[in-house]
Amino acid sequence: MATVRIGTFNVENLFERPRAMAGPLTAGNAVLAAHARVNALIAEERYGPDVRAEILEHLETLGLLRADAAALAVLRQVRGRLVRRTGSQAAGTARTEVVATGRGDWVGWVDLVKDRVDELAMAHTARVVADVGADVLAVVEAESRVALKRFTDAGVTRSGRALYPHVMVIDGNDDRGIDVGLLTRRPYEIGTVRSHVDDRDSRGRLVFGRDCPEYVVVLPGGDTLTVLVNHFKSKGYGTQAESDATRRRQATRTAAIYAGLRARGEEHVVVVGDLNDTPGSVPLRPLLEGTDLRDVSVHPDFRGDGRPGTYGNGTASQKIDYVLLSPALFERTVGGSVFRRGVWGGKDGTLFPHYDTMTSPVHAASDHAALWADVDLA
Repeated sequence: MATVRIGTFNVENLFERPRAMAGPLTAGNAVLAAHARVNALIAEERYGPDVRAEILEHLETLGLLRADAAALAVLRQVRGRLVRRTGSQAAGTARTEVVATGRGDWVGWVDLVKDRVDELAMAHTARVVADVGADVLAVVEAESRVALKRFTDAGVTRSGRALYPHVMVIDGNDDRGIDVGLLTRRPYEIGTVRSHVDDRDSRGRLVFGRDCPEYVVVLPGGDTLTVLVNHFKSKGYGTQAESDATRRRQATRTAAIYAGLRARGEEHVVVVGDLNDTPGSVPLRPLLEGTDLRDVSVHPDFRGDGRPGTYGNGTASQKIDYVLLSPALFERTVGGSVFRRGVWGGKDGTLFPHYDTMTSPVHAASDHAALWADVDLA
């Protein structure tokens, strides 16, 4: 039997990260929410009075009411104009109005300003990936396939050779550069890939904020392993009711995708990623209780460290990353664990061991621990 290590790691970007995601939580969340909403509004065919008023409201939150560039966001007016600014703030005559009547009047969008990730943090991220040593590793919050491949080719090597020659990321529905992807080591190759980026619910709403791609990994004996990589809606912004409802829709659809795979005879299926909620939460019930998937962390051979969470300080309320195994995989699981050495634990980083070269929170590889399962497959 060959042991395959299947893991997940939210890297929180590799090279660049939106500045709003690095600042104070409350202020950053308001900016992220405004960015998402204003881009949705400016995509409308017609801008009525209510839409125009709301656009201005969100531009103010983003600091873009009086200028196209601000500390956290940029308004790109490529052709035509969304807004016209007149008067002077000093004289008390400043005025900004939406002059476009709809999407067809102008070309542009709102971008988030990004900062380069700290170099030590990048090195620690690469070190976590190498130290975990997963054969199949789901990566959450990668900028793009090109970025992920450059990162692994340069930073995750052995004797000058890339440990992960197979790299895949599909651009999802989130324009902030926080997509989900997969890395595999030799001899595990990525075969077919199927995206669910356009999946919609009964009301026509997009289900996945990023995607729920199906990666089919070809095993040496010719068998396959299907990996569903996910990053569910964060609790960070919007109302709790809205974010809970979104995660429930995502969990329901993921469960349906999984059920479809199982109905077609696929036995080796794993759902991995950052689901942004706890095991007992109502939003995750369709996936955690409505299917036969099993969490690796409840396996008797899972080696925990006394902290049930996977994010931040590792408390029970911070258990948000998962490796969920189909019955055939769970039965063949021989181990699993959580890896926190790239996480800064607590205010002073003293809650659990981390890399000696991490002397500040900004040096952390991520706020997320890596998680994995070891499965014996022929």
